[in-house]
Amino acid sequence: MYPRVEGMVALLQVFDMPASLVFYRDLLGFEHVQDSGGGDRCGWVWLRRGPVDLMLNTAYEAGDRPPAPDAARVAAHRDTGLFFACPDVDAAHAAFRAKGLAVEPPTITGYGMKQLYLSDPDGYVLCFQWPSPA
Repeated sequence: MYPRVEGMVALLQVFDMPASLVFYRDLLGFEHVQDSGGGDRCGWVWLRRGPVDLMLNTAYEAGDRPPAPDAARVAAHRDTGLFFACPDVDAAHAAFRAKGLAVEPPTITGYGMKQLYLSDPDGYVLCFQWPSPA
């Protein structure tokens, strides 16, 4: 028998929490659920947008953060993708552009998904997608 599971939350390690909060909260519309204290400079935060939960954690403890992100670490973030079910990909594209995000128009894959890709400040890949009508 398997244990009961009722959800899953991704945890992303971020370099600059204030910049990540601007992106996820202010540009993508996630709401604050809980944090470790310290406002936008907190070390950990739990965010929610509709049925989607996301946690962010600083990659470095206070005082240990280097002056710039580690390029190799950021490059590896391209291997992590968050795929959001988004019934109106075109509206998402327009909304993100209106918020000042430089995003390419959605495309339709060979397997029938309309997809809109963007990256967060740490290089994690985000895809807003929905099946395209045949």
